[in-house]
Amino acid sequence: MKKIFIALLAVLLLLPATADAQRRRSSRGRRTTTATTSNLTPLERKVVGKHMLSLQWISWEYFGTANITKQADGTLRCTGEQLSRGDDSHIGDYLKIDGMVRIISELELEFTGTIRTKIYHINNGDEVVREGTFTFLSTQGRKYWRLQQMKNPADECTDYIDIYFKR
Repeated sequence: MKKIFIALLAVLLLLPATADAQRRRSSRGRRTTTATTSNLTPLERKVVGKHMLSLQWISWEYFGTANITKQADGTLRCTGEQLSRGDDSHIGDYLKIDGMVRIISELELEFTGTIRTKIYHINNGDEVVREGTFTFLSTQGRKYWRLQQMKNPADECTDYIDIYFKR
């Protein structure tokens, strides 16, 4: 009986550690890390964290969120979305980003990944997917990095996709 009690106690003590380790794994099985200021360079401190995210077709009044995190292997990952909240014609519009970020300078980010947009009046309301490496640049004293490949690849329009500096 004593051996069973000790075995149960050991299992109960190990379960929280196992669950915690599983939570720290991303959906792709890579270990992630919560960046603290102690493991970030001064430039990374300006970039890592939560940022407002916008596409002008959705809104400049309410924003989405882009989250840039430092991974265990030292790379920077960016995920985010802005969802429409408008009237019936705009319901379902979105901007979604998912990829890796490389800091070129305080004013320039290189994003490699996928940018998805769905806007009711662009590309017949179908999703537009951009995949590859893109430049986000802050110019003229602006407080955001703007996607430089602005031309929508599926329609004759310009998309202003902005990731705002942290406040």
